[in-house]
Amino acid sequence: MKNIPPLTTLKCFEAAARLGSVTLAARELHVTHSAVSQQLSSLENTIGIALFVREARGLRLTEAGRLYALEIRTALHALSSATHQAQGRPEDDELVIATLASFAVHWLTPRLPDFRRHYPHYRVRLHTSLELQDLRQGFADIGIRMGRGHWPELTQKKLFSDELLVVAAPRFICGPHQPTPAQLVASPLLHSTDAPWAEWCAIAGIAPQALQSPALTANDSNVILAAAVAGHGIALERRSLVAGLLARGELVQLSPLTVPYPYPYWLVWQPRDSLSQKQLHFIDWIQEQVRRPW
Repeated sequence: MKNIPPLTTLKCFEAAARLGSVTLAARELHVTHSAVSQQLSSLENTIGIALFVREARGLRLTEAGRLYALEIRTALHALSSATHQAQGRPEDDELVIATLASFAVHWLTPRLPDFRRHYPHYRVRLHTSLELQDLRQGFADIGIRMGRGHWPELTQKKLFSDELLVVAAPRFICGPHQPTPAQLVASPLLHSTDAPWAEWCAIAGIAPQALQSPALTANDSNVILAAAVAGHGIALERRSLVAGLLARGELVQLSPLTVPYPYPYWLVWQPRDSLSQKQLHFIDWIQEQVRRPW
């Protein structure tokens, strides 16, 4: 491409245009005042346009300079974004998995040593978020999502369905007997935003009006589980998240009654003619993990 000024020159121009000062631009870019001034003069000479009016108090953009600055700022942002995307794409020996933090902490991470034993040549990187991550950009090799499926432009394979259990810390409920459903709903309740306590009440034969106001509500199950383990109340949470806590005795199940969870887990990936070897290895491995007992 011709007629493109050097990147250093454009960065100096963008900073000076945004800050309205050569001094401030030099400070931001960690260069000298004279270096920025020379770059600005060079740019104006190169493109043959006056970009600034020099005034006693600093610089004032001409109208042509203002419009040019907007375009250059957009272009520099695009360059930065492209570089970030290139750096974020997985390398051949790196497996990047996008999923929910709660699933990563309580289900996936405890099992990853087994994956490493089978496939020690892969480096695993987890990218966690409460938001759906756009896998079409190639930042992750595979995603594990929770929902009803039918995400456009992605190949998806159901991993497993889940159910909700009533759990609390062992010290929260005292006495040798399991509490009745009425006693449970009269206790301090910890609410995930997607935990249907009303459905559990219907299964237990209790009017939803008997539910206490939640002691805590959170949109992240990690918060609810931390509060439950700390003994702050009773939670209705997914078996996939509490199975390990139950096995270690950090939580106990307070009722045999369970509620089907309406959102299964899915494997999702970019559609292509053939999957990479690392994708195939991970899919085979995680399906085998799902077949094992909780």
